[in-house]
Amino acid sequence: MGGTRVLVAGASIAGPAAAHWLTRRGAEVTVVERAPALRPGGQAVDARGVARDVIVRMGLDVPVRAARTPTAGAHTVDVDGNVLETFRADDDGGDGFIADIEILRGDLSRVLHDDTQDRVEYVFGDRIAELTQDADGVDVAFAGGDRRRFDLVIGADGLHSSLRAMAFGPHDRFVRHLGHVLAFYSVPNEFELDDWLIDCQEAATGRSAGLRPIRDATRAMAMFSFPSPDVGFDHRDVAAQKRLLRERMDGFGWWSPRILAHLDDTPDFYLDQVAQVVMDRWSTGRVGLIGDAAFSSSPMSGQGTGIALVGAYVLAGELAAAGWDPEAGLAGYEARMRAFVEDNQQIGRWNAESRIPGATTDPSEWDMAVIERAINGIELPDYAGAPEPGPSGWARS
Repeated sequence: MGGTRVLVAGASIAGPAAAHWLTRRGAEVTVVERAPALRPGGQAVDARGVARDVIVRMGLDVPVRAARTPTAGAHTVDVDGNVLETFRADDDGGDGFIADIEILRGDLSRVLHDDTQDRVEYVFGDRIAELTQDADGVDVAFAGGDRRRFDLVIGADGLHSSLRAMAFGPHDRFVRHLGHVLAFYSVPNEFELDDWLIDCQEAATGRSAGLRPIRDATRAMAMFSFPSPDVGFDHRDVAAQKRLLRERMDGFGWWSPRILAHLDDTPDFYLDQVAQVVMDRWSTGRVGLIGDAAFSSSPMSGQGTGIALVGAYVLAGELAAAGWDPEAGLAGYEARMRAFVEDNQQIGRWNAESRIPGATTDPSEWDMAVIERAINGIELPDYAGAPEPGPSGWARS
């Protein structure tokens, strides 16, 4: 059945990736995003193993690689700047600590949006206010006043998914805090940073600070992490988040005071808990979830973007293979993705536990079979019925 009408909530990474594959399979897609425009910056995200295969199948390998951050590798240092460990981008075939594809979240979002904007309806500055589903479709009321009917609704609106709360229940049923808070924002590159990421960790407190290069060599991306057993902040109150960051990183040393001096001038500040989303099901009727809304593995896994890209491919493929029957298609999507997601979440938990002061979790003892499955442990079926992209990206057929 061609022309299935699908509404996707969220225009970061999982949403536009799902829109790409859903339109490739013949659906008519609308993406709604509460922000007034695409959000720039953000943390660097990476694509390893099977996620790189998905990017190639999208026909986006060239533009994604063109938008990468120029990262040759990473140095971990002590508070005096002495190098403790070095990791290269070509370690483990590009699937190591620094991946072959390292790209700012905002830059990847832009590539995915540019790829889909001519065949997908994007609605910025609006959100789903209410939805009601029946056997034949989903009636959606938007906060801006519009009312429309869709065949399917897909939530790709992140860790704090409003759609998930609306369709499945409150956040505290599904969000699992892993005991850390992360912050990212761009700063002037007054540190003579080249193509190497620098990460300074304070084992006694579990805190860390870092800088990484971005494509604009005049600026760099700052990164902070600190343990926090609870979440004592509003994820939309930026002023309170900045106060919290200053308080928790006070006395850290290294370049931290110089980096924090730019906190009030940055255009792209982001702070949030390190958390996972754990759900028994990722769909209910004609409403499904993807990306962090469904199965956040946390930034500590290094795989959140990868499983979102893979999930978008599988979601659209399984729905099309099931003739757009929501029950069969969404069940097939979950069956293929579940083990892959759980392995990636295990890595996130291990990493988070290892950073708690006094932790007994030793990265050298992690099960390498789990790590390999988290990178490559899912089959990408060759779903029939989709036109192939040309050398420069999408090619209509």
